[in-house]
Formats: sequence, structure tokens, C-alpha cells
Amino acid sequence: MNKTGTLLLAALAACILFSGCAAEEPRAESPASAPAAASESAPPASPAEASEGTQEGPGEEAPEPVYADRIQDGTYPIEVSSSSSMFRIVDARLTVAGGEMSAVLTLGGKGYEKLYMGTGEQALADTDDNCIYFTEDDQGRYAYRVPVAALDLETDCAAWSTRKEKWYDRVLVFHSAGLPAGAVSPAPPGKLPADGRYLVDVALSGGSGRASVESPAAVTVADGRATAVIVWSSPYYESMRVDGTDYEPLSAGGNSTFEIPVVLDTDMAVSARTIAMSEPHDVDYTLRFDSATAVPSELQ
Repeated sequence: MNKTGTLLLAALAACILFSGCAAEEPRAESPASAPAAASESAPPASPAEASEGTQEGPGEEAPEPVYADRIQDGTYPIEVSSSSSMFRIVDARLTVAGGEMSAVLTLGGKGYEKLYMGTGEQALADTDDNCIYFTEDDQGRYAYRVPVAALDLETDCAAWSTRKEKWYDRVLVFHSAGLPAGAVSPAPPGKLPADGRYLVDVALSGGSGRASVESPAAVTVADGRATAVIVWSSPYYESMRVDGTDYEPLSAGGNSTFEIPVVLDTDMAVSARTIAMSEPHDVDYTLRFDSATAVPSELQ
């Protein structure tokens, strides 16, 4: 071999040696209370399962939590979201009794010896008698009975990996939307503020969608009752009906304005008679006053 060939072989050997030394080191295990890594013992996740998280989409608001006092006693199948595809719930049953809720969660794998309703850090600081150990159902699957504080609420749950011997943090949401019709009672109306005058945001729906009302609206609270001044975007409403009672405009001229009794934080069915058409016509609407937006009015 000539001198040039020898130099080429030496350069090639040095390149291979350098590449081998630069190979990536294996990553260290995450801390005991950290979320599980992909190496955790669990069946492989499908692409759909791999999309973790129960967060709301853009522009969506999380629903209000639903507590046991709004749910009829009984046992119901319920949908439960998990923040990790490694914690795969294949069946869930909610039981409501005596103002308390619990759920039996059945998992698709057998990697977790016990659960703790809280974070892994809290589990490490607590005693073992507050952990929830699995039982096997009639199909040999691992099931856990856990307390449920509220539906539609993010709930911390730590899972103890039998193989890794460490806690992994999860976030669960028990969804009320899938419960049978009539199982959940409507949310109670908002509590009235103290007597006085307020500005409160009001939303209008129904009709053709072209009409609107001024928001916030002037709301007066007195003797446990609330009334609101409704100012329409049109001068062509000659009356409003609320709970079977007709109300006349406050004055002639300008946009149609009425003072009506209202209930906060509930969908109020009302109708308004318009004369903008060839003949008077009643149009059905829904008003909703948001008590969380109430601020004292300067016009006392």
C-alpha cells in the first residue's frame, strides 16, 4: 500500500473512533415524585392515547365543578380523563350516596400496586394506610376504589409503580357530561348581593340573533329580590313577558327599555313583542345575568 492509502485508512479509523465516543449517554431516571417517563412499565400507547392532558381547547372555559349534593344517589358509568396515557382507565363506575362520592377505576395494565389521592410528594410524607391498594375484578384486572371530591374538577392522583418502586403523578377529571339525563340537578341560582344598585353583565340569546341588549345592565337588589333595567338595541319592542306577567316600556322614545324581575346565574326565558314586522309578533329570548361580574353602581 502506498503512503497516500495508508493516510486515508488512518483518517477513516480516527473518524469511526470519534463517532463512537460521541454517542449519547443513556438518560438518568426522573425523580421519585416526577411524572412517569416513557420507560415506565405499561403497554405501548396508540397515537390517540399518546396525546396526554385534559386541558381545555383554545377559547374554551372549564366547566364549574359538580359536587355530590347535585347528583342523585346511585351508581353510574362515568368517563374519566387521565393526564397520562401510561395510566389507562378502561372502566370507571361512580357511586353517590349520602352526600359523598367514590369511583371504582379499572386500569388496562398491572403496573401499579397502589394509588394515593394527591401528589407523589404528599404520598411520601403520608402514612401507607391512606394509600388505596388494588383488588382484582372478575377478569383479573386491577381496580381501585377512590374518593371523588367533585366532577369536572382536576384531581391529583399518584400511582406507585411496582417495577420502578416510585410514585408517578397523574391528574384525573371525572366528567359529569356522560351521566344519565336527570342524574345531575341544575346549579342553584347565584346568591344575591346586599341590597343596593349594581352593574351586572347580561347575555342575550334566542330570536333571530340580530337584537341585543345593553351590557352591563343596571340591577337593583332590595328585600331579597332583584330587578334589572333592560335596554334593547331597537325601539320597536312594545312589551316584555316574564313568568306570565307583561311589562310595559319605562318611557316612550329611544330604544325600548323595561324594568323586569330577574334571577342571577340562571337561564331566564322571556319574550318580547316587536312591532317591527307587518304585525306585532312575540319573540322568545333567554337572558342570563352573571353575578360574578356585579359591581356597585355609582347611581345609588
